[in-house]
Amino acid sequence: MKHFFNRKDTIVTEALDGFLATAGSGTLARLDGYPEIKVVLRADWDKAKVAVVSGGGAGHEPSHAGFVGAGMLTAAVSGEIFASPSVEAVLAAIRATTGPAGCLLVVKNYTGDRLNFGLAAEKARAEGFAVEMVIVADDIALPDIAQPRGVAGTLFVHKIAGHLSESGHDLASVAAAARAAAKDIVSLGISLSSCSIPGQAHEERFGADDGELGLGIHGEPGVERIPLQSAGALVAIMAERLAARLDPGDHYGLLINNLGSVPPLEMSLIANAVLSSPLAKAVTLTIGPGHLMTALNMNGFSLSLLKLNPAREAALLAPVGPHAWPPAKPVRQPIVVAMAEPATGTAAKPASRDAAAERLIRAVCQRLIALEEPLNALDAKAGDGDTGSTMATGARSVLERIDTLPLADRAATLAAIGDALGTSMGGSSGVLLSIFFTAASQTLGFGATLPKALLAGLGRMSFYGGARIGDRTMVDALEPALKAFDASGLEAAAKAARQGAEATAAMRKAKAGRSAYIGRQLDVADPGAFAVAEVFAAVAALFAPA
Repeated sequence: MKHFFNRKDTIVTEALDGFLATAGSGTLARLDGYPEIKVVLRADWDKAKVAVVSGGGAGHEPSHAGFVGAGMLTAAVSGEIFASPSVEAVLAAIRATTGPAGCLLVVKNYTGDRLNFGLAAEKARAEGFAVEMVIVADDIALPDIAQPRGVAGTLFVHKIAGHLSESGHDLASVAAAARAAAKDIVSLGISLSSCSIPGQAHEERFGADDGELGLGIHGEPGVERIPLQSAGALVAIMAERLAARLDPGDHYGLLINNLGSVPPLEMSLIANAVLSSPLAKAVTLTIGPGHLMTALNMNGFSLSLLKLNPAREAALLAPVGPHAWPPAKPVRQPIVVAMAEPATGTAAKPASRDAAAERLIRAVCQRLIALEEPLNALDAKAGDGDTGSTMATGARSVLERIDTLPLADRAATLAAIGDALGTSMGGSSGVLLSIFFTAASQTLGFGATLPKALLAGLGRMSFYGGARIGDRTMVDALEPALKAFDASGLEAAAKAARQGAEATAAMRKAKAGRSAYIGRQLDVADPGAFAVAEVFAAVAALFAPA
C-alpha cells in the first residue's frame, strides 16, 4: 500500500508540526525536545487547575494531540507509530503542565503505556508533583480476559476529566469521576482490512469475503474472523454483544468511531444501522460518526457506550476548544417535510388527440429506434458506445406514453415529452433534451411560433450544457437546422442539419460532451449531431409534397 511521507523516522514530528501549523487557534504549543520528546500542550494553560495528560503511539489521529484544548486534554504525549511514548516524554509533559492542583494521567490499557506512564508518574511524585492515573480498559472483544484493551472509549474519559478540570474541580474528584466513568464504558470494533504502516511491507491477512471482529487499534488481529455480510447484519452482531454488557433501564452515550478509511457515506449508513438496532433504545446521546481514534488506514469502525448520569451528560454536552471533537448530540428521528405540490397551472394536461402531431412523433421516435445500432457504433469511436441505446430508450418511452399525451395542445405536448425524456433516458443527454423541450414548451405557451419556441429551448439547453457551435455536439446540427426552419421551412432545416452533422467529422477535437475527454483527433461525425440530421430528414420526408 502506498503512503505519503518523506522519511520513516520523521513522520510523527512532521505530522505534529503540520497539525500545529494549521490548528489556527494560537493556544497550542509543543515542547522543544524533538525528536525524543513529542508533546503537544496548551499554550494558555493555567496551572492552578488539574492537568489532564494522555497519549500513546502515533497513528490514531486525531487522537491524541487533536484533543488538546479547553475542556479536554492539557497535553498529549506521542510515541512513534503504534509505540508507547517514553518515560522521559511523559515526565516532560507532567513537568510542563502540572502546578499545585496536580495532574491526572489517562492511560489506555496496553502494557507499554501502563509501564511508561506509570514510571513517569512515580518519578513525578518523587519530584513533589501530585499525580493520579486512571487506566481505561473498555474493549469487550475478549470478555474473560483479565486485562482488556483500552480503545476509543478512552475519549469519554478525556472529555469528562477535561470538563471537570476546566470547571475547577480538585484532583481527587477529577480522578474519581474518571475512574468511575472508565468502569462504565464498553467498546467493540470490526474491520474489513488490516492497516498499512508507512515504510513497512504490508501483507493483507484478510480474505476477499471476510472481516475481523474485536480488533484493537494497533493493527493486531481481531479475536474472531467473520464472514462479509450486510452492514446491518454486522452491526446487529456487534449490538447484541454490546447490549449484553449494558444495564437495563439505563441511558448511554454512543461514540461511533471511524478506524481510518471508511468513507463518510458508509459511516452515516453505519450510524443509521446502529440507531435502528435494539441498542438504540438505550442511547440518548451520540458522538460522531467520525475519525476519533483511528488505526491509520484501517477499513473498520468501533462503537463505544458510556453509562450516563446527569454529571456525565453535562460533561459530554459542554463545549470544548479542540475542533477534532464532534459535539455530543441528542438522538433525534429525521424530520420529514412534505413535498410541495406543483404550482398552479403546471399540472399535467389530460390526453387529447391530434392526428398530425401523433404522426410526427411516431415518425421521429421510430427513426431513432431504427438508428440504435448505427449510433452506438458511431459513438464507440468517440465515446462509450451508448448514444444509440440512450436515444432509443427515450424514443420508446415517448411512444409508450403517446396515448396519454395532450396532442391537441402543442405546448403541453412538448412539456410532457420533456418530462418523459428526463425520467427515461438517464445521463446528461436525457437532462439536456428535457431542458430543450421544457423551455420550448414555456415559450410556445406564451404565443411564439414553433420554430421560435424550439430556438428558445436550444438557448436554454446551451446555457446549462455549455455547448456551442464548433464544440462537436448535437448543437452543431440542431442550431443551424432550427434557424433554417425558422427562416425557410423544413426542407432547408433538414439540409442545414445534414451539413452541420457532416462538419463535425472535420473538427479536430471535441470541446464539450463525453468525447471532449479523448485526446486524439476524431474523424467521424458526432453521433448526437448525426441523430439530429436523421430526425430532420425524417420529418422533412413526412411533410414533403406528394
